[in-house]
Amino acid sequence: MSIILGANQYGKAENRLVRIYRETARHEIRDVTVSTALRGDFAAAHLEGDQGKVLPTDTQKNTAYAFAKEHGLRAIEDYALTLARHFVDDVEPVHGARIAVDEFAWDRVPVGGEGHDHTWVRRGPEVRTTEVDVSAEGTEVVSGLRDLVLLKSTGSEFHGFLTDRYTTLPETDDRIMATALVARWRYSELDVDWDKTWVDARRILLEKFATVHSLALQQTLWEMGRGVLEAHPAIAEIRLQAPNKHHFAVDLSPFGLDNPNEVFYAADRPYGLIEATVTRS
Repeated sequence: MSIILGANQYGKAENRLVRIYRETARHEIRDVTVSTALRGDFAAAHLEGDQGKVLPTDTQKNTAYAFAKEHGLRAIEDYALTLARHFVDDVEPVHGARIAVDEFAWDRVPVGGEGHDHTWVRRGPEVRTTEVDVSAEGTEVVSGLRDLVLLKSTGSEFHGFLTDRYTTLPETDDRIMATALVARWRYSELDVDWDKTWVDARRILLEKFATVHSLALQQTLWEMGRGVLEAHPAIAEIRLQAPNKHHFAVDLSPFGLDNPNEVFYAADRPYGLIEATVTRS
């Protein structure tokens, strides 16, 4: 049995990049983190330490910054596709490139009832994501979001579950349901209005979470995913991950107080982790 070098890649991770558009007095901002990973004929670098075919990760970083100016940074999918195609088409040893971009949202600071022209406030923990892979085998775009924190104070039940001698969880027909959603959807085509599609997919996820009377978080994920696929034929599948952020009603009876689902202990961990893929047949 011989020992061989397996799959390998290298790149520059988490390059922080802010692009300001200043063409008018009303500026625009795109705030991202860019990670690059290149695949190709790099065996000599591993086996012999020969760097002759290695494009330095520092060069990859510089390219990410330069492209934000040369090609612009609007929809993160377009930016990632342009960057990946450059590495594959223009750097001879590179056979495949994977570009991941996280975008952080900013809202304009309201001044006198209007959003200020050049001052923003960070929207919170939610992050827009995309991951683009370009190679001879094809191009794949997977977009989505993470850390979308949601909570509904009713409209959620959990009962009729399997029990054994270790089960202590009581059944409930009225509970808080909360999560920090991760959603990643894969496109089946590239002729897409990326920004418009992302905004609408997010809207559907929010509306389904709010309006579905949930008998289980699994059911809610199914309805969220189905809603996105029904509305957007260009999306082939969506993968959803939802930690169940448990809220337990506090026993106030020692203090002579009733607690009809009004005061809760928000548990940090452990938590249930629910995952599902909704796809087309």
